Amino acid sequence: MAGAVALTGVAALVVAAVPAGAVPAGPPVGPGEVVPGERTATPALVEGIREKADGTGSAADAARGHLAAGEGRYHIGDPQRDLRPVGTTGTGGREIVRLQQKHRGVDVLGGQYVVRMERKGGDRVVTGASGKYFTGLTAGVEPGVDEALAVERAVDATTDRLLGKRLPRADAQPLTGKDRGLVVIPRGAGVLTRHVTVRGTHPVTGEPVLHEVYVDAQAGYPVLQYSGIKTFRTAAAGAARRAAEQPGVKGSGVKGSGAKESGVKGSGVKYDGKTVELPVAYEESRTAYVLRDHTRMAGSSKNTLSTWDARGKDVSDVSGTWPYDIQEFGSPTPAFGPEATEAGAVDAHWAAGQVYDYYRQRHGRDSLDGRGMAVNSLVGVTQFGQPYINAFWDGTKMVYGAGDAEYRTLSAGLDVVGHEMTHGVVEHSANLVYAGQSGALNEAIADYFGNAVETDTYGIPTDSPDSGLLGESLCRNKPPRACATRDLNDGRTTSKSFLGVSFATDNGGVHLNSTIFSGALWDLREDLGNTLADRIVYKALTEYLTPLDGFTEGRAAVLAAARALNATGPQLRAAERAFSAHGIVPGWELATGVDSDQLLGRLNTDGVKTGAGGGWWAASKSNDDGTEPYSVWAGRADGTGAQKLMSPNDGRFHVHPATDGKTVVWLSYNRRSVDILARPIAGGPVKKLWSGRRGAVDLRVEGDVVVFESHPRPGRQLVRYLRLSDPTVVDVHDEHGLRTGYPSISHGRIAYGTIRGTGSARTYGVEVYDVQTGKRTEMGQLGTPAGIGQTAINGTHVYWLAPTDAESGFTALRRADLDGTRVTDLSPGEGPEALRGSDLVATDEAATVTAWTPATDFRNETLSKLWQFPADGKQRDRVSCNRGEQTWAAAPGGRQVVWLDGTTGYTDLVTRTRPAGRCD
Repeated sequence: MAGAVALTGVAALVVAAVPAGAVPAGPPVGPGEVVPGERTATPALVEGIREKADGTGSAADAARGHLAAGEGRYHIGDPQRDLRPVGTTGTGGREIVRLQQKHRGVDVLGGQYVVRMERKGGDRVVTGASGKYFTGLTAGVEPGVDEALAVERAVDATTDRLLGKRLPRADAQPLTGKDRGLVVIPRGAGVLTRHVTVRGTHPVTGEPVLHEVYVDAQAGYPVLQYSGIKTFRTAAAGAARRAAEQPGVKGSGVKGSGAKESGVKGSGVKYDGKTVELPVAYEESRTAYVLRDHTRMAGSSKNTLSTWDARGKDVSDVSGTWPYDIQEFGSPTPAFGPEATEAGAVDAHWAAGQVYDYYRQRHGRDSLDGRGMAVNSLVGVTQFGQPYINAFWDGTKMVYGAGDAEYRTLSAGLDVVGHEMTHGVVEHSANLVYAGQSGALNEAIADYFGNAVETDTYGIPTDSPDSGLLGESLCRNKPPRACATRDLNDGRTTSKSFLGVSFATDNGGVHLNSTIFSGALWDLREDLGNTLADRIVYKALTEYLTPLDGFTEGRAAVLAAARALNATGPQLRAAERAFSAHGIVPGWELATGVDSDQLLGRLNTDGVKTGAGGGWWAASKSNDDGTEPYSVWAGRADGTGAQKLMSPNDGRFHVHPATDGKTVVWLSYNRRSVDILARPIAGGPVKKLWSGRRGAVDLRVEGDVVVFESHPRPGRQLVRYLRLSDPTVVDVHDEHGLRTGYPSISHGRIAYGTIRGTGSARTYGVEVYDVQTGKRTEMGQLGTPAGIGQTAINGTHVYWLAPTDAESGFTALRRADLDGTRVTDLSPGEGPEALRGSDLVATDEAATVTAWTPATDFRNETLSKLWQFPADGKQRDRVSCNRGEQTWAAAPGGRQVVWLDGTTGYTDLVTRTRPAGRCD
């Protein structure tokens, strides 16, 4: 993760690069201090300089001229060509210019450099520069994949990630994708991708979907995927309460008509019972007063702060669009009554004004974009007619769900409103990418300023034990500490608390890890006082941070901002101490302990499965400098002997391998098709077995037989097999309309799930197909299954995951004899011991389940972990007590398990030969 700290969950997908023979930046030209960039010749930070710049032209031209003149320091060959102005901000003679890196005319993801200047009269002086400029990019920019294929594969990848092993709802609508153009991911020499935004509704939960997917423009493989939705609560809370995620939309807001433009003083009662003054307007067409504030931006953009009545609107109705049939919340008199209070309209309108005033008065910022954009809040949304207990910023507006018997609407928390509006401030300044460490930094800053507004408005002392609580006022019956969603004083540190997770989980830990950084910022506020600390953090956000910055860059930005604000020696030491106390120091990623043995480190892949069997493992890996797209490697599960490269390093993406200890099979993505390839571990040529446009999943190999699940079209599942000696594809079942999936193979038998019928008439089962005889055996059931999950088979039993209902995600681990009799549950589908199983593997000695445990919020113990059940089913144990996410388990034999582990912050292939126990 070092060198790629920004967009790093458990896959180091973005790494700065240096051309061969390059060295870190040398001493600065002239006075000042230079902090070298990680694996780039361009410095990460230059400060303490005062160098003249062109005072006659634009700020952007002056900034680029300064970088060109300092080529020996900055190593940016042609700033005029390779840096596109993003915007210039600043007050009081200060000019902060943000410049977007372009490689051969194509934008570079996260490549942004900032130049800070002072101007007086016709003179300009450069005071510093910082950011990320990737000097080692040499990749070509001519795509081999067209827009249609990129969109198709982005939609398929998003659908697969959202579904996991679950079935879509009967009324699920297909997702849609839109090509956003070419983008270079700054990894190694650069990876040319097509950026696709995928939107729609979650095929299982019905939640809105916005995923940013980057598809390799030569091979068509989705190399990077994350959700672009910014919610207050974690996705785990959403899983428990169906809290939705919302995509972003652009615009300045929607303005009502027919209202008197002069402000009217209204009032309303907040959830806490206090009556507050509300700026409102009278709308003649409705003969009603509406929650519209003309006063705050009357002297600038003339835009308004408005609060809209979205009761009766499903959260999907406001996803990525403006619902034009809603109106601003109205009242027959300027005094808004109980209806507006209960809907959260009073709190939302009043709080939006408080947050606007904070940024205007404390930092001189006019609205979220700094240029007086409209501030719109929608209140009262639901989900499938049920309460939606969450809030989000979608790029142009805030949306707050309706409350229920347990929770008030989230607009009742001033800190929540401040949090969501600060996401808008971040988006219009550093624009921190909402994934991995940069996403956690985004959340941390939103939490910091949201809480700063609340504590200052209510006069809560910063050193109060409850001053760091967020969302503590949202519960109707719980006390604040029991209600709070997060606590900035929770004492979390990188060494003890950082959770390495994939981008499929909380976007790489944006909420899970945020209080590590926000805790340091809150300590800073306690030590330096409200005014100075807020100025430092705001300056770091708006003048130093760039989109792919992570924790260590965040620390450097805050300390540099403190120095620029002339913080004293003791104040600087307090700032350093705040970060050090939370473990945010250079190299912190190397300090995490594990109880497993590493087989293959830093795979630099995300969402790619592993395989194992016959005492061997197989995994897909890419290297740090990007010279391998993704290649398949194999090795002995006991760690002895040399690892073997199985796939060619030919520009294709070789992924999702499986092995039986004799042969490795895998999928290969290219611009025309997705192929199944095979190669003997002992050596020999690579053989193509099958080819399809949409690909395959769940590859398995045993001896001469390769089994897989194919998706010839959306919504169609077929379990098929072929032989290494005869690649003629055979379907395990030819029944019309039958869907088969989730295959496994052992001792010449294939187990798979069956789905008959559609909608509410679906029925689910498990069958075993004997490859030699063609005989099918149906497994018995317990009750009426609510779905079907992954199967596993060995020489004596068939195992499968049986969902207990369509909504909760809980699954039983079910076992039957090979003849379908003696069906029993080794793990219950209900009660305190129930698991949310997502994957399953088995040997003759044990079955291992990848599962979540139930909770209302994410924490280490609720992340994806591995649970092992011996063949007799008399106990269950955790395979490993490692902190962080554990995924894609495979079984080489006996009770040994190999898996992808995120504890270190990288994707590592690790193993244990026996379970760790209960991990209490």
